[in-house]
Amino acid sequence: MRCPKCTSIEDKVIDSRIARDGNSIRRRRECLECSHRFTTNEEFVRDTIVIVKRDGRQEPFIREKLINAVRAACHKRPIDTEQISMLVEDVIDAVEARYESQVPTSAIGEHVMQRLRKMDQVAYVRFASVYKEFRDVSEFVDEITSLSKTKK
Repeated sequence: MRCPKCTSIEDKVIDSRIARDGNSIRRRRECLECSHRFTTNEEFVRDTIVIVKRDGRQEPFIREKLINAVRAACHKRPIDTEQISMLVEDVIDAVEARYESQVPTSAIGEHVMQRLRKMDQVAYVRFASVYKEFRDVSEFVDEITSLSKTKK
């Protein structure tokens, strides 16, 4: 790792800790030339996932798009950033376990809805309204009614 102060590539790791989400490692390093201390975060690199849209188009999976969609559904709800990150990681793990490299958007949407349904029902309805393309209020009512029935 290159030192941000002197650009030397000689350093030593002082401390390593696994991040709370379990998918990255935080390392504290010290440059052996100038003694500057700095922190790095390491994540494993996933194989490239291709998303297959409803109309058959394909595009590369962009993690940030999924995070933003879940974040929008969770707006002003008691769900923190770490919970959203963990939800997204769980969804990615689930679809990677089931599909090789091409994942239909329906699989991602269904996994997100399953997790949001357990986490926060308001966020679930928000996400479902976009994912299922609700066209009128009756579809909202039907979805909320189905939530009430499964809760009993």
